Amino acid sequence: MRETLGWLLTGGAVPLLLAAAGGFFLFDLRGLPLRAPGRMLRAMTAPRSGGVSPFRAVTLALAGTLGVGNIVGVANAIWIGGPGALFWMWVSALAAMILKYAEIVLAVRHRRPAAGGGFYGGAVYYIRDWLSSRRLAGLGAALSAVFALLMVLDALSMGCVIQVNAVASAFEGVSGLPAWLCGGVLMLLAMPVIVRGAGGTSALTEYLIPILTGGYILLSGAVLVLRAGEVGPALASVVRGAFRPEGAAGGVLGFLTCRALRVGTMRGLLSNEAGCGTAPTAHACANAESPAAQGIWGIFEVFVDTILLCTATGLVILVSYPEVAPLGENAVMMSIRAYSAVLGRWAEYFLCAAIFCFGYATVICWAHYGLESVRALSPGRLWRRVYLLLFGLCIPAGAVLAPGAVWDIADFAIASLTAINLAALLALRREVRQETLLWHPPRTPGKGFLLDNSPAPCYNKEEKHGRRNRWD
Repeated sequence: MRETLGWLLTGGAVPLLLAAAGGFFLFDLRGLPLRAPGRMLRAMTAPRSGGVSPFRAVTLALAGTLGVGNIVGVANAIWIGGPGALFWMWVSALAAMILKYAEIVLAVRHRRPAAGGGFYGGAVYYIRDWLSSRRLAGLGAALSAVFALLMVLDALSMGCVIQVNAVASAFEGVSGLPAWLCGGVLMLLAMPVIVRGAGGTSALTEYLIPILTGGYILLSGAVLVLRAGEVGPALASVVRGAFRPEGAAGGVLGFLTCRALRVGTMRGLLSNEAGCGTAPTAHACANAESPAAQGIWGIFEVFVDTILLCTATGLVILVSYPEVAPLGENAVMMSIRAYSAVLGRWAEYFLCAAIFCFGYATVICWAHYGLESVRALSPGRLWRRVYLLLFGLCIPAGAVLAPGAVWDIADFAIASLTAINLAALLALRREVRQETLLWHPPRTPGKGFLLDNSPAPCYNKEEKHGRRNRWD
């Protein structure tokens, strides 16, 4: 019983929840917006002026997902679950795309105007609005507060300690730089940006993330070209390992308890964060054409994060797996050696720099997520200052702490966030349908592509009076 409870609390049920919710939305929306690639491309390329641009918002969200999930998380998944974990990352990406689209649509629809201009919002607000509309304001306030506290816990664990520990481990393993010194440098570089808020953070990520992503893909491509003969066997091992239930009795139970499935899905979720309600905090501030148009950027975000970068890291590790497998206990060095085994010693220093930049971007993004969650809990400045002080202390502490227990805390926080957020997404599905219909109207007037074209209920005063906040 105790082992079963621990399994559930660290994400054992998450693959089932994500698969069920993702399949539901794919069916409910009739495959939209994924089956309308032309409109998706036009929505992403439409010019916008003033405020935080949709592209800047997605780079801020990508800053929170790129990093440990793409480098250390993939290595950790392959070491624990075998090559098949990469397959379940791909499968989870399909559900992740539609779930991230849905949560961003709701975040933009339920966002609030900021006092100094612009917007702020996130899952905390649409959870609160959802229950308040059903005359459960007290429950809505309590559940949104729990969600915000879990966001803060996730920001301190996964968004700070794990990221910093990965960066420190990389530099200590390659150059012998003391872990505490690396943590101190990260703190000095991160805190001045964090205290500037979303504006300063997104201004930095707008330039940093595209450069990092392009450079990492080029480096991974060079490894795969030089080891082209091993790419085919690596892909075959991914497919074979996906359905191998290690330690299970077989059948359906074996499939559901397959370590590759659970670890692959959890690490995929850790990488793209779809369905757990974190990225909507970044997207809510965008000057979007509509909620659905900003939701398209969420699909793009999952594609870049999981399909491109996680696949690149996974294949690089697998084409050199016999050489790097002995380093499996240290996921950071396992990833680094997979590159240097092919490209030479210089690749280790390049990967150290990349891990530092990815980790730095993720730390400042998650600091913003946590800060917004604290603001949702209390509008006063005192608690925000306490949070910033605590986050700043966690940066150097993360460099020297053992990450094992922190991974369990992060898995618990993400699994809990996902359960709450998926319940809200399903409860507010009519809003997602309505916004999708406004973005992609049916060809025949009066005959929609959805099961239910009735308008969604209005959950705020502005919308009831015709001033829909998503357009303001």
